Amino acid sequence: MVYPQKFINEVLEYLDSGHTSREAGVRFGIGHSTAAGWRRRRDGNMRVVGPHPVKYPMETVKRALGLACGGFGFTTGEVAAIVGVSGPTISSWKKLYIESGVMDIPEIDPKEVKHLTEQQKSEMSKEELDAYIHKLELKAAVLEGTVKVLKAEGIADLTNDELAAIVDALPDKFTITEALAEVGLSSSSYYYCKAKPKQTDRYEQARIAIREEFELVKGKRGYRYIRQRLRQRQAPIAISGKTVRRLMAEEGCRVSYYKKKKSYNSYAGEISKAPENLVARNFHADAPNKLWLTDITQFSLEEGKVYLSPIIDCFDGMPVSWTIGASPNAELVNSMLDNACKQLTKDEHPICHSDRGCHYRWPGWIKRCERYEITRSMSKKGCSPDNAACEGFFGRLKNEFFYDRDWKDVSIDTFIEELDDYMRYYRNERIKESLGWKSPMMYRKSLGFVA
Repeated sequence: MVYPQKFINEVLEYLDSGHTSREAGVRFGIGHSTAAGWRRRRDGNMRVVGPHPVKYPMETVKRALGLACGGFGFTTGEVAAIVGVSGPTISSWKKLYIESGVMDIPEIDPKEVKHLTEQQKSEMSKEELDAYIHKLELKAAVLEGTVKVLKAEGIADLTNDELAAIVDALPDKFTITEALAEVGLSSSSYYYCKAKPKQTDRYEQARIAIREEFELVKGKRGYRYIRQRLRQRQAPIAISGKTVRRLMAEEGCRVSYYKKKKSYNSYAGEISKAPENLVARNFHADAPNKLWLTDITQFSLEEGKVYLSPIIDCFDGMPVSWTIGASPNAELVNSMLDNACKQLTKDEHPICHSDRGCHYRWPGWIKRCERYEITRSMSKKGCSPDNAACEGFFGRLKNEFFYDRDWKDVSIDTFIEELDDYMRYYRNERIKESLGWKSPMMYRKSLGFVA
């Protein structure tokens, strides 16, 4: 919808009087984001998407547009260097103000324009031309330093300490003397700022603790886990999750995730009738041993392949039972089911959901389900989201245990032992937020399901 300029001006006047964009939206019957957008457009704040918006005074916008569109022969790059903004920003201003008809081309006194024409450039010596280019590069470097180093709105409102930080961040090809002149800082103020004792980091101990906790989990857990571990230390450190996330980024503690390449597929055709999908992607249970999920995942090593077959309880994500072997045969899944069913009481008869793999359609599996009165459920053919909770378990397992580790000289037997240790750790010790920062076993004990 196109609004009259008079109406837009009334909204802007209302905002300038101290009201919020939401209040303006209620009063004038428009969206608050629309009102905020009009104010940003008027004030020249084009970086509305970025995390650190840069606001330019309207005088800067008009001067840039006057130089770029006033027939003075400047290129966008030259105007960017003269005014001290980026070229893409000037191009955005052209579209928003000039091409849309919001603003006429600002008038600039030709006497104030110090423009080097092509003829003048050709008459310059190489030294003079290099000096001219060097000056333009210095202006661009100062602007870049203002935005990247301090995320500031403009150089005019910076403190001496911040200006000194920009000077220090400039490339070595610029001397301190010319950099100080460009940012408008005296040499005495610069060296005074340099000589001042540095402020202590209030998060110094938190940084050390974050690195320690991140290394303990081999860099495989995110900021929520790290925040909780900080609070559980002998000397608790209570800081917000946003602060933990920022400190982790500054310390280089980034969790690496690997894209899934090729997974193991046990589908062997419709060898028996597939049962109905009773789960319908609702992977929630209000008590243990009501809904189980199962699948097989593969690990590729130099010596060969290893297969893991677990049963996951949807009540708390606990691995109820699992088997590990070098072959994805019937014994792998049948023994897993036998071990899981030994933990059931006579009144417990869970639903066991799987994909359409051949292991869950062979007579041995079907007979066991009938013997233990387990209700079978299957995903649609080739539809992994139908068993997404089990796939998610495999993703966490591989990201924390398998990926980003060197398994070159590890034998299959050693790998099976380490994988079994991790499964026990996942069940007994690995805490997670959804369980109140308890492991599945701790959670069951707190509810009285396990003695």
